[in-house]
Amino acid sequence: MKLLNSFIKLFYNFKSISGFSEGRLKNIWPLLFIFFIWLLFSSPFFLSNKVPFPSTYQVSTFSPWSSYPQFAVPVKNSAMPDVIGQIYPWKKLVIESWKSGNVPLWNPYILSGTPLLANYQSAALSPFNTIFLFLPFIDAWSLLVLLQPLLAGLFMYYLARTLKRSRIASLVASLSFMFSGFIVTWMSYATLGYAILFLPLAVLSVEKYFQTKSKRWLAVLSFSIPLSFFAGHFQISVYFLIITVSYILLKILNNRKQGFICLLFVFFGLLLSMPQLLPSYELFSFSLRSNILQKSEIIPWQWVSTFIAPDFYGNPVTGNNWFGHYAEWNIFIGIIPLFLAVYAIFGKKDVRTFFLYLVSGISLLMAFDTPVADLVYFLKIPVLSTSAAGRMICVYAFSASLLAAFGMDGFILDLKKRNFKKPLLIFSLFTFVFVILWSMLILKAGLPVDKISISKQNLIFPSLIWILFSLVFMLSVFLKNKKFFIFGILILFIITIDLLRFAQKWQPFDPKSLVFPEIPATLEFKKISGINKVIGNLGGEIVIYYLMPTVEGYDPLFIKRYGQFTASLSDGKIKDSERSVVKFPREGKFIWQGLNFLGVKYVIHKFSDGRNSWTLPFWEKPLQFKQIFNDGKYEIYENLDVLPRVSLIGNAEILSNDQKIIDFMFNSNQDLTKKLILEKPGLSLSGGNIGKADVLKYDPNQVEILVSATGSGYLMLTDSFYPGWKAEVNGKPAEILRADYSFRAVPISKGKYIVKMFYEPQSFWTGVYLSLIGIAGIITFLFVPKILNRRASSSS
Repeated sequence: MKLLNSFIKLFYNFKSISGFSEGRLKNIWPLLFIFFIWLLFSSPFFLSNKVPFPSTYQVSTFSPWSSYPQFAVPVKNSAMPDVIGQIYPWKKLVIESWKSGNVPLWNPYILSGTPLLANYQSAALSPFNTIFLFLPFIDAWSLLVLLQPLLAGLFMYYLARTLKRSRIASLVASLSFMFSGFIVTWMSYATLGYAILFLPLAVLSVEKYFQTKSKRWLAVLSFSIPLSFFAGHFQISVYFLIITVSYILLKILNNRKQGFICLLFVFFGLLLSMPQLLPSYELFSFSLRSNILQKSEIIPWQWVSTFIAPDFYGNPVTGNNWFGHYAEWNIFIGIIPLFLAVYAIFGKKDVRTFFLYLVSGISLLMAFDTPVADLVYFLKIPVLSTSAAGRMICVYAFSASLLAAFGMDGFILDLKKRNFKKPLLIFSLFTFVFVILWSMLILKAGLPVDKISISKQNLIFPSLIWILFSLVFMLSVFLKNKKFFIFGILILFIITIDLLRFAQKWQPFDPKSLVFPEIPATLEFKKISGINKVIGNLGGEIVIYYLMPTVEGYDPLFIKRYGQFTASLSDGKIKDSERSVVKFPREGKFIWQGLNFLGVKYVIHKFSDGRNSWTLPFWEKPLQFKQIFNDGKYEIYENLDVLPRVSLIGNAEILSNDQKIIDFMFNSNQDLTKKLILEKPGLSLSGGNIGKADVLKYDPNQVEILVSATGSGYLMLTDSFYPGWKAEVNGKPAEILRADYSFRAVPISKGKYIVKMFYEPQSFWTGVYLSLIGIAGIITFLFVPKILNRRASSSS
């Protein structure tokens, strides 16, 4: 205790050494504390050349690296495959597009071409993409990931201070939110965390505007909205918007005029978000998910034990998880912050705490298996009824963390007043919960016998944290008023230990050298990259990263019609693909016709896959496939019967019925190089062979083709048809038609010229124009009155 007192005296005497005033030091030390804790968490990146990317998981589990013995390394965290197969490759494609001077609108490397910006999770418009313009990609990615807890902590701290919470209490809220279960478990994705961390900033701006009437906070409110909606996860941003608007409606009770002005600036913020929202809505309307309604990721009531022991049912990091979905259901905000949030319920009531109780309660009722969750699903509410219900805990993480600040101030105030009745009651309640959990484990009741040891092991540390907190709580009996700063620091110290351990246990910091390392197979991938398509058991970590177009793909939003075409190759019947995946059939009546038609020139085969059912059986066609690469782990075959990716076709059939189109295409007598199927009448055709076409340029948003035509017909490209693709023939606008069920055809005439296809979706440009209107609205309301007032003053 003497040592701690000496430290406090030294801390406050720092002003005499540094020249800081006591007021400035009081204001800055919490910020320094947040930065220090963040640096402590991020130290493996800054000090040990490690990155917050699951590279050990990548090389030990993902092809092609997993086939090479030098990559048999211990794995830190194996619960984030989408980071490797989707998020990271998408981000790389986005940044390369921006660096080349193009808007990252289209992804030609999966699903025979699909929207990139509109798929939403690519976060193509995030302002944080600018980091990648100044740093090597993996370093920029690392900062993108690590900035999330820092920003979350800073915004939450300032919000709590704006709500008149003490510095210590505000730091409790800050730590709880920045290392909450939701932000920690989704941190490596660099999308969901960003979508929610701007919520404290939005609420802060509303509160500041009502307190100060300063219009600059209205601008902050407006810009916080696109910052969330550009972050890359629509569901979480919808929650962000609902809570922001709800808080404004609450404030309208105090001042209608200010409240309606805030709503107006929310509207401006939504206008700013339209370049993302409109293309995404368009893609959603063309996707399979527009017709899917499912109840998913509802949290079962057994999971309530993880409120205080996040690893009660194990942890994917240690490989002993045996129940539940750890990442989707992680409700942990820290044991002591949870205690303080509950304490706030019994504290002084006001409209703000009531709002936070309500938000916390509703979010948990919607996330857990309750009648409320059933009602939301029954009502078929867009987004709320179709997405993972458990992710609603992001709202709980925000509201409960902020409640912890209110609880901390109330807790210390009661202890100062020697009012021990309420603290002892809530303390006893939490202690009773620990007793129940330990009794269950000791008596082996309610849990599988073979899993008891896992739960016991993972309940020890939370119990130690609670014991440590209990000792500090007992210490408060002997403290005088002036010493309660020490009490607050001790609680902050315990919370830091608890949450840092939780965050560091989950977040991988893996060797930078293992992030997409070069091996013989990847070097060969670079050689065959370009316009020719490939097939194999390949994810986005290969085809997108190494720029090899493929006919398959994993994307939550994909063009439904293309998925139907691919699925029909198995038996010729129209049917939908899986929910988020388009998989080229490995067996079926028409797979070889489909393979050749789609322009699949290369088959990539892993030797360890053997002749299993998940592998394309190219060995059944020995005359069709020629081996061009073999390093003992991988082999690559060239398809000798592949049809050209671009061709000139002088004959067409008009069919409007979907099933008839498929039937016609896969008729055994049909030559798809000489006739295509259109859905509406077009040119008068000469028929026969009408020349040749050569690809001059194949970029994500633009394709240039040199045409040498001997007659009128159609230029056919086996890339997905989608609204927004436009064409020019010899510099003049031309229509792109949907042909052969889901592909692109451009009418052409006799001659030699260049045909350009370029992707300029009207939805994106309409969004840009609406965002300009939003900016104009913000400027008008913020600056025009000032200019008019200045002119009026100068004229008088």
